[in-house]
Order: sequence, then C-alpha cells, then structure tokens
Amino acid sequence: MSSTTRRTALTAALVTTLAAASALMCAGTASATADRDPHDIVYVQTASPGGNHVLSYQRDGAGVLHQVADVATGGKGGQLNGSQVDHLASQGSLAFDPAAGIVIATNAGSGTVSVLAVDGPLLTLRQSVPSGGAFPASVTVHGDTAYVLNSADGGSVQGFRIEHGRLAPLPGSHAALGLSTDTGEQQFVKTPGQVAFTDNGAKLVVTTKANGSVKVFDVAHDGTLRGAATTTDQAPGVPFAVVTHSDGRLVFADASGRVTSATLWTDDRVAPAAAVATDQMATCWIARNRDTVYVTNAGSDSISRFRVGADGSLTALGRTSTGAGPTDMTVSPAGDYLYAQTGKEGNIETFRIHADGSLKRTSTITVPGAVGGEGIIAP
Repeated sequence: MSSTTRRTALTAALVTTLAAASALMCAGTASATADRDPHDIVYVQTASPGGNHVLSYQRDGAGVLHQVADVATGGKGGQLNGSQVDHLASQGSLAFDPAAGIVIATNAGSGTVSVLAVDGPLLTLRQSVPSGGAFPASVTVHGDTAYVLNSADGGSVQGFRIEHGRLAPLPGSHAALGLSTDTGEQQFVKTPGQVAFTDNGAKLVVTTKANGSVKVFDVAHDGTLRGAATTTDQAPGVPFAVVTHSDGRLVFADASGRVTSATLWTDDRVAPAAAVATDQMATCWIARNRDTVYVTNAGSDSISRFRVGADGSLTALGRTSTGAGPTDMTVSPAGDYLYAQTGKEGNIETFRIHADGSLKRTSTITVPGAVGGEGIIAP
C-alpha cells in the first residue's frame, strides 16, 4: 500500500472515530438538557449562626435537586433557646417577589433582612437593612409591600416598601405584638411563628404559637397598618403556621398536634370551622397545593396531608415518612413536587405529588451548613 493510500485510510478512520465521539457527546448533552427544566428552581436558606447563606438548586427530570449557586446574605442566622431541628422556630423566613425579581432573606442573628437579585437560578446580594426589631424570622410580600416578623423581645412587625428591587422602611408600619419575652429553655415555643398577607393584601396575619392566639391587622392601601391588631384566642391550641385558602379561609398547623381551618371575618375575628388531629408530634409547618394541605410533624418524622372542603371541612388523606425533624416546606409552581427541609441533618427531601395528593420521595440531598436551618421557596 502506498503512503498516500495509507494516509487516506488513516484520515477516513480518524473522521469516523471523531464523528462517533461527537455523536455520543451530543446525545449525552441532549439527554442532560432534556432531563433538566430551568424553571424548576428551589432556593433554601441555611440560617446558620456562623453566617447565613441562600443556595439555589435546579430539579432534573428524575426529581433530583442539583446545586447551582451559594450566596452569603451578609448576615447571621440564629438559634432560639430550646430549639433543636428548627433553630428559627418559624415559617416563611425566605420570600420571593416575582414583580421585583428578588428574594428576601431574614438574618435572625444580625437583626437584618437581605435582598438578593434573581437571575434564573442565580442570586446576587443587593442590599441588607435593619429589620426593625430583634430576631427577624418570617417575611411576607404582597404587591410592593413586604412585612417582616421580628420574633424576640415580645415580637413586632415592620413594613417595607419595595422600590426598584430594594427595601425602604415604611413609616407607620411598625407594631409591637406584646407577647412573651421569656428567653429560657422554652423560648422557641413562645416566640411568634409567622407573618402572612391574605390573598388580597388587606389583612396581615400573625401566629403566636404557645401564646395561644392569632393576631390580625388591617392594612391600608399605602401598606401601613390601620391601628392595633385584633387578637383571637386559640388556647389551648398552639397556632404555629398558616396558609390562605379560598373565600377568606385560613388553615393552621397547630403544634399541639392538629390541623385547623377558620374563617377570617371582615372585623378581623378568626372563627373556627374545623379541626382534625394528626396523631403526630410537633405539627408545625404547612404548605398548600390547591385543595390539599401538607403539614410536617417534626417530632414524628412525617408529613400528613388533608383535603380542605369548600365549607372548611378537613379530611385526613394519610401521611408519609421523612428524615429526622421535617420543618419548612414549599410546593413547585406546577404543583407536581413538594420540597421539605429536614433539620436534623440539614437535608432537603423531594417528593413527587401524585394526582390523589400522595407523595413519593425522589431524592434527599444535604445542604451545606443547614443543620437546623429554615426557609425554602420554589418560585
């Protein structure tokens, strides 16, 4: 065989090999791209006393989360006395404002809140401002207004105007709650649990846990508060967290081991509609997916689910086992996945939601530095 013929044969073989390799690479890339939906994003807060971070994750087609970014908030997390798997002992310590394109994080140990600009799964620290009180642990957003719940020193709420993706304190929006100031071993059950807007933004709801009440503020069109809160006694209940439902309905996770539904009247009274026991311990966090609510039972390592009827009735649908110490949760925008933090190990557990509301775990991942951490959203 001549040298020219040999060169031609080698060249042909090389082209064939490269083409085959290229085909395999392209096939692998196409498969990875097909398995990853860029809209299935989850943000989670570590709330670590050593330095708070917000991490972003993307979910692939198999229901597994993959870390994309890790951003320091510029503040510190905190830990209430007596807390174990839930250092903030609150729901909603992380919030998303889609209009402004920002995530708001509470820095409980620094008395500040941070604003992070959103670019898909990526986050950039934009601002950090005083929270207007001690131990900020919950935040809620409606329109161009945000309210922060400060849990320590008897509790308070502070409003902020959202302007150009930044927070500005709102005059006339601060209110003390006058709750327990106990800092002993039971501090974590005596601080307020959550602040939440109603769907129309006209009311601000605060759960008070072992203080045994729900407080409701009227909110003016400019975002300020119309006077003092109306307090509805819930004792012997321990209202920890709340979600809104249709027609002014509220549904509470009650740490005494039950789920309760109630009607919020125009005069700010909270009237009970139904209550069902979970038969589990530390029923504290709640998430809604259409007419189904999920509650985490931190003391029993489980998630219970309930159907909420148009009349406020509650029907138990069963429960699913989790890792140790399940706390805060969030549901994907499409309603097809639920993400739950398990505070004992600092994990996130991902569950596929079936048509009947039942759950199937698809993955468990560990969030760096998030043991005892709380705060999770899926925008």
